Amino acid sequence: MKPILCKAGQQLREQFDDSFPDRDRRSDGWIGDQRHQSRSTSDHNPDENGIVRAIDVDRDVHKSGKPDLMPDIADQIRLAAKAGEKRVSYIIFAGRIASSRMGWRWRPYKGSNPHNHHLHVSFTKTGDIDNSFFNIPMLGGK
Repeated sequence: MKPILCKAGQQLREQFDDSFPDRDRRSDGWIGDQRHQSRSTSDHNPDENGIVRAIDVDRDVHKSGKPDLMPDIADQIRLAAKAGEKRVSYIIFAGRIASSRMGWRWRPYKGSNPHNHHLHVSFTKTGDIDNSFFNIPMLGGK
């Protein structure tokens, strides 16, 4: 079965591309590399239906690296999830993680990769088929 990125992941990645067409994509990704595939728990690995529920977006949305907008974008995605965006499962960025488990508050991330060079967004199964626009101000929303 050929892996496919969930519809929500496709939509959010498209919003990044539309908002920042010249952005750096070196740390972008969605399907797990061999390191991810060796672990059983990674949203970058396809599920039994071949669906991948995670994207990584390079931190440098401006090729010059200045200004660094990703901290604000990550926070806007967090706030959208807190306000009821049901397709986002959790976000990891710059050594912090946010999820519904702690009311969408940022807390320290203890994983082996602090995600300093990219934003990680994982999606719920709701995002498998829902490709509606994300209302993220810095990504074209209001």
